[in-house]
Amino acid sequence: MTTVRAEDPTTTAAPRRGVPVPRRLGAVVAGVVAVGVAAWVAVTRWAAVAAGHPSYGWLLAGLAVAGVVMLAWSTRVRRRRKRGGWNRAARAVPAVVLVLAGVAAGWLRPFPATADTGGPGVVDLSTSIELRPAGPPVGTGLVFYPGARVDPRAYVALLRPLAEAGHLVVIVKPPLGLALLAPAQAAGVVAAHPEVGRWVVGGHSMGGVAAAKYAEEPGSRASGLVLWAAYPADDLASRTGLAVTSVSGTADGLTTAADVEASRARLPSGTRFVAVPGAVHADFGDYGPQPGDGVPTTDHATAQAAIRQATLDALG
Repeated sequence: MTTVRAEDPTTTAAPRRGVPVPRRLGAVVAGVVAVGVAAWVAVTRWAAVAAGHPSYGWLLAGLAVAGVVMLAWSTRVRRRRKRGGWNRAARAVPAVVLVLAGVAAGWLRPFPATADTGGPGVVDLSTSIELRPAGPPVGTGLVFYPGARVDPRAYVALLRPLAEAGHLVVIVKPPLGLALLAPAQAAGVVAAHPEVGRWVVGGHSMGGVAAAKYAEEPGSRASGLVLWAAYPADDLASRTGLAVTSVSGTADGLTTAADVEASRARLPSGTRFVAVPGAVHADFGDYGPQPGDGVPTTDHATAQAAIRQATLDALG
């Protein structure tokens, strides 16, 4: 008689193998967003990216590499295993971070320059553009901060006549196109040009805010401040020895006349205010229309001639 012995399932059962399944859809979405944004910016704005601060180019390159890695990871298969809620949430973090980085990189896509950006005396460096006078510079130099996400070359044509008048003009290239990330860039420019005896700092929009921040710092060499469609974030009313000129457009839809009027209390009492009739925010550079701006009632050249003259007066 044959005896059949019951098997102990805890010792004899073969381990259950999971079924291969694709990685989460979120990883695919994150990879596509990262690679897509990097490619979109490179195709549509490569000249402006290459002309700006190298940090944005590195951001796009890192985004593309991370996206490719995420897509490659998503094509692998895994064994289905039971995971806790916290574990699943933690595994989703890289994909979420990559999507947010892609959205940010897309938003940072620069407004490209639309006017001539070369010419005699224009020296394009990695973190600045220098407009050098034909002869020795006169006593006053200008450090200029671009507006947010605006190609630094968009200010070359507007500021070139200042260099032709004998002033050294240095347009800084802010990291990621945001001047507030590095308001102390002027300090490096001043240190690199000991031949210039007096310095004025200025900027357009966010660039003006950054210039004002440098002007108020202890040890600042700025004896003048020029605000183009901008106003300071902090109170400069008690700042002595600082000649301020505020230039604005009466049709500006981003830095409005009311904004400029409200800034009077934060500026020294001797501040000179110059309102350019009919000018808009985009008249302070050559980069085309800007979303949210007003409707100009004067032509671009006329507006820029007034902006340039007010700036020359500030340097003089």
